Amino acid sequence: MKIYGGILLIILSFSGVLAQEGYTGRGDNKFQVGWGIQKNGNGVRASYDYGLGENISVGVLATYVTGVDENFGAQLADRFDAKARFNANLGSLFDVDRAFDVYPGLSVGLKNFGGHIGARWFFSRGFGIYAEVDVPLAKYQTVPAEPADNLNNQVVGTIGASFHF
Repeated sequence: MKIYGGILLIILSFSGVLAQEGYTGRGDNKFQVGWGIQKNGNGVRASYDYGLGENISVGVLATYVTGVDENFGAQLADRFDAKARFNANLGSLFDVDRAFDVYPGLSVGLKNFGGHIGARWFFSRGFGIYAEVDVPLAKYQTVPAEPADNLNNQVVGTIGASFHF
């Protein structure tokens, strides 16, 4: 039992040394994949962020809503959304842990213009977890409005894995 404890202690000691920074600045590459939780369905979300400067990154997000009630009448186009996003990576300002990043931002997509705030923490080189909340600020709607218009026009919470490469 002492051997396993010693091995665990060594691994934990090196994980701090090997831990990836939450955001490294210009040239930083992050890919996230997660599960979006929202009203009337959940979904798969994937995003990519690229560092432009010390605290600025841009990226893209794609989402597909699953588990929608058939009475909603949601077609493929209603379930899918793609967005371009801008992030202010503020992890270094909070000085919590170099493996931690918090990033508020704005996005413009096929369904809305919105804001988001997220956080990611890397506990090993290249792999971590993230959580994000997206909020629509201005919605694009069809006239007359259909119930399926709200699938990608509401608050969405996301949890998932983050990869640095």
